[in-house]
Amino acid sequence: MSEKRANAAISSLIFKFIESFGSLIMSFVVGIILARLLGPTNYGVLSMLTVFIAISQVFVQSGLNTALIQKKEVDETDLSSVFYVSLGISAILYLVLFLAAPAIGALNDRPELAAVLRVLALILFPGALISVQNAVVAREMQFKKQMFASLLSTAISGSIGIIMAYAGFGYWALVAHQLVNQLCVAIILLITVRWRPQLLFSKKRVAILISYGWKLLVSSLLETGYNKLRELVIGVKYDLDALGVYSRGKQFPEVLMNAVNGSIQGVMLPVLSEKQDDPLRMKQMMRRSITVSSFLVLPVMAGLAAVAEPLIIVLLTDEWLACVPFLQICCIDFAFYPIHVANLQAINAMGRSDVFLKLELIKKSYGIVILLVTVFFFDSVMAIAWGAVVSTLISAFVNATPNRKMLGYGYLEQMKDVLPSMALALLMFLCVNALGTLPLAPFALLVVQIVAGIMIYAGLALLLKMESAQYLISTIKLLLAKRKGEGKKA
Repeated sequence: MSEKRANAAISSLIFKFIESFGSLIMSFVVGIILARLLGPTNYGVLSMLTVFIAISQVFVQSGLNTALIQKKEVDETDLSSVFYVSLGISAILYLVLFLAAPAIGALNDRPELAAVLRVLALILFPGALISVQNAVVAREMQFKKQMFASLLSTAISGSIGIIMAYAGFGYWALVAHQLVNQLCVAIILLITVRWRPQLLFSKKRVAILISYGWKLLVSSLLETGYNKLRELVIGVKYDLDALGVYSRGKQFPEVLMNAVNGSIQGVMLPVLSEKQDDPLRMKQMMRRSITVSSFLVLPVMAGLAAVAEPLIIVLLTDEWLACVPFLQICCIDFAFYPIHVANLQAINAMGRSDVFLKLELIKKSYGIVILLVTVFFFDSVMAIAWGAVVSTLISAFVNATPNRKMLGYGYLEQMKDVLPSMALALLMFLCVNALGTLPLAPFALLVVQIVAGIMIYAGLALLLKMESAQYLISTIKLLLAKRKGEGKKA
């Protein structure tokens, strides 16, 4: 990679972090306020409906989007063709959801959900535009513009959601929050990104992209459908309160994991794609991705699990205490995602969507078996949550298997790279969890635990001169020096 491209990757990574954490902080605040105002049932309603929305969004935003990023050369015909195909798919799926809405509402004996789904499904249309815009941003490393769009749209949609919640609109506040967010992102990117849909369309270009992207589309459908299947089962078999509690417990670690891991992986796919013909270089970059993302994700998950109870009491009130065990279980689940994503991104970057699809078929096969066992033999929401952890642990090995042959970087070597961060995160968890026995008020206890966790993990990482810590420090210094040099030139 050239020095110019390397600097662009570093800058992009920083902007991606700012976007993720900025959006995280604002979304976190908005989510807390909405949760305190609306309660578990309203969250359960939205979680139930987003099962169908999420699956529909996969058709609109997956497959062709990744194909655009991975393809070596892309022009206006490719971009516009994909946009029109995505828009057409959005219209078809909206019609399907519109007609199916009454039947979906009947699943929970809540006929009023039909109208809610019909409004929420409108989110598919701006999603078609965002899909192509994000591909342009990723290819040109313009993550600063994506950061601006994400932060501003989160602030606007969050404000509208909170106002509606205070006004007593219930789950409609959550619907408006999601709709406005997607619409704002599309409009802001339309203004800031130098790309507009043109009257260009090529069936041949679409066919080429589909030949690569359809496998990723099917893979994404399997992944999303499988993940949302748990929520659908909980919502139908148990009740919306149980689904609201489970979804809220899952949301804390999921958002944090996506903020850290998503920042790195969002930049890594286009960078890895450039080196798809150099396995040795790809292995080096993949190893760096796994070690750095694990160094950041593992302590966040460990710390979050340790402070779960006082965190929920302080932020959501005692009404949400039932989500504490689900939060802790999901922390274990998401802790292994850096390994998952890095392996899959490398496979995508090499253009091996056939291998990607094969892995998804294998993982979902045993994943569904595990889900059925937890539902019919253990019959509890807690068992369903633990079943997800078991599936994730097995999948970490499955995802790594192809890269042992293609890149010479297998599961054992990957775990060896992650082990230092894992050991340090576990030590931090034990110390922070022990502090939970202190006779302090929830807020004071939470502050003590968070400060202690940061000091323990960061202090030991610096003391032991861990490779990932040194790399992050040197990267930040490099960026600061680069910015300082640009300032002097100006």
